[in-house]
Amino acid sequence: MAIYPDLNGQVILVTGGGGGIGEAIVRQFAAQRANVAFLDIAVEPSRALVRDLEAAGTPVHFEACDLTDIAALRRAIGVIRARLGPIQVLVNNAANDERHATEEVTEAIWDERIAVNLKHQFFCAQAVLPDMKAAGRGAIINLGSISWMTGVGGMAGYTASKSGVLGLTRSLARDFGVHGVRVNAVAPGWIMTQRQLEKWFTPEAERQAMAAQCLKRRLQPDEVAKFVVFLASEEASACTGQHYVVDGGWA
Repeated sequence: MAIYPDLNGQVILVTGGGGGIGEAIVRQFAAQRANVAFLDIAVEPSRALVRDLEAAGTPVHFEACDLTDIAALRRAIGVIRARLGPIQVLVNNAANDERHATEEVTEAIWDERIAVNLKHQFFCAQAVLPDMKAAGRGAIINLGSISWMTGVGGMAGYTASKSGVLGLTRSLARDFGVHGVRVNAVAPGWIMTQRQLEKWFTPEAERQAMAAQCLKRRLQPDEVAKFVVFLASEEASACTGQHYVVDGGWA
């Protein structure tokens, strides 16, 4: 594993860090000896992750939060700031790729899909930008998806949200580059998280993925997490406003 000395001691905030790709991101930043905090609505898995990392000598801080509640989100970020200090890196990872047939989508369902997959990314960024502007530096990494790039159906709210991540990223990069803040997007492919294996994985789906991917193997959460950590480090100091695809050569 690559070690980035500049991340040692930095305050990192990861949304949706209690499982899947988010958990891998939390673990990778903890291994860099950063001061890591994460938000998640899933309390027990998140607490288990905290216990595991504490036992390994890399403690992290967890705040339970429903990211669709913007007031609660702002409070949770305030608690983290008070405990750890100004936030220097934000990873907007949280999302929900639950499938939804277009014919059955109500206005409430649509609004909820946007809220859980896009809206909180903007308000998380808004909440931490004062810290980064004051420091004259910072990094924001927004997690997108290849789903909208490959024309996946059955989840129009999700794919619309994830395409919106790119527009948000480029706008924030333009607005805050003058303050030394870098903003990038990462679009994972089909990553074999426990959720994916339990909900969507079938032998036929795997055959289709292997036909589409250049790399003929299953992709793992760590492979996304390691790239996110690189983007947060000074090794990526000239990278901003970009969209990086980590999908084994699918999109």
